[in-house]
Amino acid sequence: MSSQEALRLAEERELDLVKISPNAVPPVCKLMDYGKYRFEQTKREKEARKNQRVVEIKEIRMSPSIDVNDFNVKLRNAQKFLAEGNRCKVTVRFRGREMAHTNIGQELLLKFAESCGEVAVMDKSPKLEGRHMSIFLSPKPVKDAKK
Repeated sequence: MSSQEALRLAEERELDLVKISPNAVPPVCKLMDYGKYRFEQTKREKEARKNQRVVEIKEIRMSPSIDVNDFNVKLRNAQKFLAEGNRCKVTVRFRGREMAHTNIGQELLLKFAESCGEVAVMDKSPKLEGRHMSIFLSPKPVKDAKK
């Protein structure tokens, strides 16, 4: 129908004439309450923002000569971070002559990942970058009960 007819029809029904596809030949229009449409759209966007969650990366630093109790404290902190749904970067820092024994740091990181195995999955295997060796742990996906 012509644009004048469509506009008259929209005024009769007290609605707005909205162009859906203005580049089409002929242009595609729709009769709707535009104010209500915008309100519902902003409401959907707010709901989506409310449901999204920002995942942080928490870092835990150790040295290759870490003691058992210190290791356990770091392990508990990592498990707490993972339980909250955050990713965790575990780093071993080598100083001085410790660089000659990077295998000790690698074993330490693998032991750490194995200890967190119940709640986490290791994303990347131990990687040496300069004087730091690190791994990334992310929480295991939660399995929903079948409905």
